[in-house]
Amino acid sequence: MPLELKTVHTEKAPAAIGPYSQAVVCNGMAYLSGQLGIDPATGIIPDNFAAQARLALQNLKAIVEAAGASLERVVSVDVYLTEMTSFGAFNEIYAEFFPQHLPARAAIGVAALPREAQVEVRCVAALA
Repeated sequence: MPLELKTVHTEKAPAAIGPYSQAVVCNGMAYLSGQLGIDPATGIIPDNFAAQARLALQNLKAIVEAAGASLERVVSVDVYLTEMTSFGAFNEIYAEFFPQHLPARAAIGVAALPREAQVEVRCVAALA
């Protein structure tokens, strides 16, 4: 049986900033590319960490929904932070998006992210 791959694109999240898809759906799962805190309307990344984190999670949510899933069906999340001291602030904002359902998650400290972003978030979600 051939492997069926479907790419996902939504205008409700920023376009990919490189040669990749916003997400790929395969075998009932949506695999999202990392999302930065880019405002999809302006293409701007705010300087403020909290604003970046909120936008990154809003972008993630928009792509999850465009793929046919929901945040309640997210199985794992990877968070990349340029400053691990932002971990607590990120958790507060993250809890707004995942108030009850708690996917598996990793938080990884990195030296830098594209476009001088402070946070990047990616996930895997099961389709409904």
